[in-house]
Amino acid sequence: MKKKNLIERLDKGPVICAEGFLFEIEKRGYMSSGEFVPMVSLENPGALENLHRDFQYSGSDIVQAFTYNGHREKMRVIGKEELLEPLNRAALKIAKKVATSPLGKEQNLMAGNISNSNIWKQGDNKAQLEVEKMFREMVGWAVDEGADILIGETFYYAEEAYTALKIMKETGLPSVITIAPYGQNIMRDQVSILDTCKELEQRGGDVVGMNCHRGPNTMLPYLKEIRKALKCHVAGLPINYRTTEDNPTFFNLPDRNGCTCHTPHETTFPTALDPMQCNRYEIRQFAKEAFDIGINYLGVCCGANPMLIREVAEAVGLKVPSSKYRENMENHYMFGKNKRIPKHIKDYRNKA
Repeated sequence: MKKKNLIERLDKGPVICAEGFLFEIEKRGYMSSGEFVPMVSLENPGALENLHRDFQYSGSDIVQAFTYNGHREKMRVIGKEELLEPLNRAALKIAKKVATSPLGKEQNLMAGNISNSNIWKQGDNKAQLEVEKMFREMVGWAVDEGADILIGETFYYAEEAYTALKIMKETGLPSVITIAPYGQNIMRDQVSILDTCKELEQRGGDVVGMNCHRGPNTMLPYLKEIRKALKCHVAGLPINYRTTEDNPTFFNLPDRNGCTCHTPHETTFPTALDPMQCNRYEIRQFAKEAFDIGINYLGVCCGANPMLIREVAEAVGLKVPSSKYRENMENHYMFGKNKRIPKHIKDYRNKA
């Protein structure tokens, strides 16, 4: 059977993409928080493969190679630049292995990935040229390793996103490009969120939208504007945290949940965000609302876990392998309604 490409799948219905590898791999004990370098593909490849398979089991149609922050500048920061290409190729090979051994009848799509460089600077031609070189080598490795699509994500400079898209488009592969504006609700080079997405569509983005930094509450309003203005497919991949109008991103979220032991650093990001997590029903609600307005490319970014990817998939009408194990409160020993649950146990529920 011929594998359908990304656009064919999106034209037909929803496509689920699990992101959020950075936080989830760190929580599983295979990465240093703050530093956030994806050495896991070299040091603990089995752990990375397992997470890919867990996401696949929960409905992710795209196996996104975990090369976020795996660029030359970040490797220089940690003094391991010589491992750059091995890291990228290892991550791509792991993603390809999972994508070509699907749980259903059709293979998943393997995605190469580039992202914010953290050295892009407005008006600095030298820095911009360095970023372009970094993107070009990573995209080249992704093509070499058989990527089906390319994803450029988490850009907070409009021009950096345009550069990433230009390089991805040169390959002829379908290109997904998503931006992640900071708390001032504008790109760092003073281009509006909507205008940036319009320009990305004009420059050939096959899927354009937003990912990361913002939770459902502060991403969805912009996605509604983007969906109305663009003709191409739109992407929505929020973080799993309750961002607000006062704190639109997770970088400066305050903990007002009775914390008794604060972080030793300035912010709750990235190690003390747990009390601000969305519950599964909030993620499900976001996915349904986004899908209902015509957004077919959906997922979760930082804070994602396989259960939340299942919620996204089920919210848009999909049944996935892990649906077998979705909650079943009917058989809970105290809150259930099964006739075998003793009355004296159920009657105690309000005192438990």
